[in-house]
Amino acid sequence: MTSQIESGGAQAPEVVVEHQVDTSIAKRVLRKIDFRLIPLLFVTYMFNFMDKTILSSASVFGLREDTGLVGQQYSWVSSVFYFGYLGWAYPTTLLIARLPPAKYMTANTLFWGAVVALTAACTNYGGLLTVRFLLGVAEATITPCFMFLTSTWYTRDEIPFRTGIWFAGNSVGGMIASLFAFGIGHVTDSVGPWRWMFIILGIATFLWAFVLLFLLPDSISSAKFLTEEERRFAGDRIIVAGTGRTEDTQWRWDQFLECLMDPKTWFVFGLEILTQIPNGGTQNFANLVIKSFGFTSLQSTLINIPYSLLSAAVISGTGYLAGRYRQMNCLLIVAVVIPCVVGSALIYSRDHVSLGVQLFGYFLLCTGPGAMPLAMSLVQSNTRGVTKKMTVTALLFLAYCTGNVAGPQFFLTTEAPTYNTAFRTIMICYALAVGLALGLRFYLQWMNARRAREEGFVGSAGASGAVGGGKMVDVDGAGRDVAQMVNAATLVSEDYEDVTDWQTAGFRYRY
Repeated sequence: MTSQIESGGAQAPEVVVEHQVDTSIAKRVLRKIDFRLIPLLFVTYMFNFMDKTILSSASVFGLREDTGLVGQQYSWVSSVFYFGYLGWAYPTTLLIARLPPAKYMTANTLFWGAVVALTAACTNYGGLLTVRFLLGVAEATITPCFMFLTSTWYTRDEIPFRTGIWFAGNSVGGMIASLFAFGIGHVTDSVGPWRWMFIILGIATFLWAFVLLFLLPDSISSAKFLTEEERRFAGDRIIVAGTGRTEDTQWRWDQFLECLMDPKTWFVFGLEILTQIPNGGTQNFANLVIKSFGFTSLQSTLINIPYSLLSAAVISGTGYLAGRYRQMNCLLIVAVVIPCVVGSALIYSRDHVSLGVQLFGYFLLCTGPGAMPLAMSLVQSNTRGVTKKMTVTALLFLAYCTGNVAGPQFFLTTEAPTYNTAFRTIMICYALAVGLALGLRFYLQWMNARRAREEGFVGSAGASGAVGGGKMVDVDGAGRDVAQMVNAATLVSEDYEDVTDWQTAGFRYRY
């Protein structure tokens, strides 16, 4: 294989040398990357979900009473988190691409842990609004940064499964949070169980930041856990089979405008809003809904454990399938959303069904969280160009925030404990999401066919496009591993440039 020798990382390499990479090196590099990155991302995402959603458990252990929340105030405490997230979503995506991401993540996690712990000091509605807004600011960095790191280190075929693994930290975090809340719920001292929940989680998150500082690498070129040869191969495989180099890039207005003009951006934007309106409500009202089925506060925390396990299995399983089969992503979104339509319909019809059927309907909602990592995988694996990718990432999280701000507002206090308006809305949103996912699939199929006609060759949804002056090193169904693809490539300086998917010949979309 022909590749470039890096000279300081700031400029595209110019010197060409010959070397061959065998399959054993390729497997070793991937294994070392997995062992270093995935546990760090998984645990951080677990803390992210626990710190965000412990509010639901706290709500049934005295938080509402101790802070004097009335009417829709609890809904606004839930929603204001996403106003903070919304305000910081785009600035942080710009910083992620410009700053050392590991160091930036460490500083962010220190701030995030401190905010969670300070929640225990709140005594009124205003205090809760303030800390929840700041928590939204802190957590706005996490998922965009993880998406950036995943597309920096992994190929297009590897991205969906790895995204599914670390995103499953959400569901595992939900399970651990339920067990944690069940244990702390037995505390009867003057501090109160809900305050201990925030104190303990805040301190744990703060300490975890130091693990990230010492173990999470900023880039491939600075990764000390790889040898020089392994770093070179890790970089080359992203050029050949990923979505391009992410180091030492600049803001590009042309890429920003291309992102806004790209129809698939708005398909993903709409899909995210429709799947996050339900998420915003069920995430914060889960324990209250379970209590309405006739369970106690402690029992409601335990019921969420199997719910979280099922959700984690769905997320990781669909992530594996999306990585294994390049034309299944949108269909998998449909598959995880349809049970939610049925589940919300059953709960909405609670006057006509038994409590057991209502609980079954609630468990059907566990597949819904699988839609977001699948949409994120589409963004990561279908978008080239750092500015374009970070812009569509920011828009995805603007939609995420919009949906999560709106979601809790459909849980009307006057309708407690049935919340009919909320479950009718959830049913409608998920039904519309099915149609939008199918529309995105048809659009991407049409784009692939059009690009193939214009360029005169099939291209690949598993490679980064034509490299080495126009050579395709993979076609769909060829069964080549990454080492074979790298060895078949002759990389030239242009292959290291920051170009978009629209500008890359042979780049085909996964759908």
